[in-house]
Amino acid sequence: MTGPAAVLPAVCPTVSVGLLTADLLSLGTELKVLEEAGVKLVHVDVMDGCFTPMMTVGPPFVKALRRTPLLKDVHLMIRDPLEKVGDYVAAGADIVTVHVESSIHVHRVLQSLGQMPHAADPSRRVVRGIALNPGTPVSSIEPLLPEAEMVVLLAVNPGWGGQAFIPATLDRLRQVRDLVASSGKEGTIVCVDGGVTRANAADIAKAGADLLVTGSAVFDGRQAAENARSMLAAVGAR
Repeated sequence: MTGPAAVLPAVCPTVSVGLLTADLLSLGTELKVLEEAGVKLVHVDVMDGCFTPMMTVGPPFVKALRRTPLLKDVHLMIRDPLEKVGDYVAAGADIVTVHVESSIHVHRVLQSLGQMPHAADPSRRVVRGIALNPGTPVSSIEPLLPEAEMVVLLAVNPGWGGQAFIPATLDRLRQVRDLVASSGKEGTIVCVDGGVTRANAADIAKAGADLLVTGSAVFDGRQAAENARSMLAAVGAR
């Protein structure tokens, strides 16, 4: 099997563009605009109304993206994801991120994901991400690093888009980088999700983020192509 970590380093540093703020009635067109602007990943925020205060989309939405060459970055903000992750993998997810806070046995969730071949390419595995809410200590990911290829730091409290970036995230980002280095998993991708804008993207990237998740900053103002190119340039995308 090809190592799952081989997928992301090839495109990082870069941005993953959240689709929930796109014009969903013209999703195919929106995806084409992102592709032509140089975007490599699209981000799908899955919320269940329990782990988060609102509900969004599920596996059928991910499956609807199967014809785009963009990598499908699926962020599960749901309770007890163990019995649900397989549906997202089968729908075509390239990356599946679960939360430290989502389950008592989140290590088991990551182990289970590690055994699932990619739906479109059985020669490789799905990239596994582990996410932390702003109030969760960074140290909580230490025993999980052997079972993950990506760490996602939320820079806002999960639940809705358009929130302001929490400044303390930059210190937490440095803590994650130090923890990853000391663990011997230097190839782990470090991602920041929430409150990422054209104004702060460069500073977040300089602080050590490999991947930045942004949504409204790209689609606000209906200038998605220009906004996406600006964000990619800010992070030094290849």
